[in-house]
Amino acid sequence: MKKFSVVIAGGGSTYTPGIVMMLLDNLDRFPLRTLKLYDNDGERQAMLGDALDIVMREKAPDIEFSFTTDPEEAFTDVDFCFAHIRTGKYEMREKDEKIPLKHGVLGQETCGPGGIAYGMRSIGDMIEMIDLMEKYSPDCWMLNYSNPAAIVAEACRVLRPNSKVLNICDMPVGTLRRISHIIDKEPQDLEVRYFGLNHFGWWTSIKDKEGNEYLPAIRDYVAENGYLTQKEVDTQHTDASWQDTHKKAKDLLAVDPRFLPNTYLKYYLYPDYVVEHSNPDHTRANEVIAGREKTVFSMAKTIIKNGTSEGCEFEMGAHATFVVDLARAIAFNTHERMLLIVENNGTIANFDDDAMVEVPCIVGSNGPEPLSQGKIPEFQRALMYQQVTVEKLVVEAYIEGSYQKLWQALTLSKTVPSAKVAKEILDDLIEANKGYWPELH
Repeated sequence: MKKFSVVIAGGGSTYTPGIVMMLLDNLDRFPLRTLKLYDNDGERQAMLGDALDIVMREKAPDIEFSFTTDPEEAFTDVDFCFAHIRTGKYEMREKDEKIPLKHGVLGQETCGPGGIAYGMRSIGDMIEMIDLMEKYSPDCWMLNYSNPAAIVAEACRVLRPNSKVLNICDMPVGTLRRISHIIDKEPQDLEVRYFGLNHFGWWTSIKDKEGNEYLPAIRDYVAENGYLTQKEVDTQHTDASWQDTHKKAKDLLAVDPRFLPNTYLKYYLYPDYVVEHSNPDHTRANEVIAGREKTVFSMAKTIIKNGTSEGCEFEMGAHATFVVDLARAIAFNTHERMLLIVENNGTIANFDDDAMVEVPCIVGSNGPEPLSQGKIPEFQRALMYQQVTVEKLVVEAYIEGSYQKLWQALTLSKTVPSAKVAKEILDDLIEANKGYWPELH
């Protein structure tokens, strides 16, 4: 088997150790010769890098491991770039969440004003990283799961249309795992039909390999319980905020009982509920800082102090499985079926060709081949058109430095009640994002 060279861009992320552990667990399926971490925050990355260096020496000493802040070193001689950057880190995420809440609008990392603010910060760094990859390793594939994926994907479509970038999200993967628990199956045993945008879609079919349809049985369960299962509560220690999100799916289903909804639709269909159940002084960013952030870096310090990972290993990142599967599909032309964010081009028959949609694709060495989803109902089509227009306006505002278009994007978002509120939020976000956003005029 050929061995591959991988760089993880965003090496200081709390998700990086889980991805590394997942890669190590899949060496028989996706062999590595080189693994690098790259981040522009050397101090943050070094703590994880030093700990992972110990892990790699103990578990896979034949793989060359390094971490760096030098882009030439990071991107030279690599086959795949796994990208999960966060421009502004959790400090800016906290502002994305808390500023809209001050105005009575939901604060969320990828949806509504917070997602728009995050997108405006992310575009420049993503494009710069694509250019670095193409400069030093022109044949490299970037597997991008940086948030907000919808805006980042649209920016890549407009600004780097010919680049080898695949945009993917783990949210449908995680929900499919919960769905499989409901019917006592494994995710890999199921084939799905799905249409939508990133964080904005619906499952229309869930079959096993023999062609048995499980959608009606799953709908009955979700109508009572949402996607929350006792197995998840007992074994996965899901945060309370996520448990609430999974339970809320029953109300999303009620809006259109034909299809199983993506949980993020709660931000668009029930924004008033989200605001009522939000603490403007303690948001999801604070939960992550006190939870995963603290746990991962504490583990890294312990490994470094002990000089070994024995007895205190990093947890394997279940969310990282899809990245390994995607890399393997490209590397070995496996024609695996996966949900990806791709240009529509007729995949959804009654939707704009240039919209970045999330649909099942067959993935091989030439990239994704989207599977036709036919025509979609008017309710979903209208919601999607409104949201994809928001994403397009954000990218246009970034490119043109247009205050007007960004105001329009916020006004059009289903999460914002009026143009007046949109303008007030925008002015606060501009102040908070000085140095991150292009200057607007």
